[in-house]
Amino acid sequence: MIGKDVHIGVSLLVGNMEKMVRFYRDVLGFQTQWNGGPFADFETAGGELSLFMYSREEFVKAIAGEYVPPKGINQTFEIALWLQSFADVDSEYERLSSLGVKFPTGEPITYPFGIRNFYVADPEGNLLEIGSTKDK
Repeated sequence: MIGKDVHIGVSLLVGNMEKMVRFYRDVLGFQTQWNGGPFADFETAGGELSLFMYSREEFVKAIAGEYVPPKGINQTFEIALWLQSFADVDSEYERLSSLGVKFPTGEPITYPFGIRNFYVADPEGNLLEIGSTKDK
């Protein structure tokens, strides 16, 4: 039975591996040993294969199918990146702002239910929530 002992990984099916790896590695700061091939995995606190990318072209071959990616911001899922504190959320917003990253919903917001966050869209329109549940 699948349950709490399962490790969950998120895979992004991507059209432009180089552009996407550069964004996640150079802008967001995830470490990778990517060698230019159709697969890249990134080091996270969640462990191996928590966040990885696979070439959309190779994926379509693997399933012998056809894939049409969403246009604009992908509204079918988000990846949540949880930081240690509200202050870290604000610092990351400032850092990403200085790099020219665009924020679909604007500046960080603190919600009544205890989350402070903002959103970023990666180069292929996948939505990233960057937030925290800790005020201190």
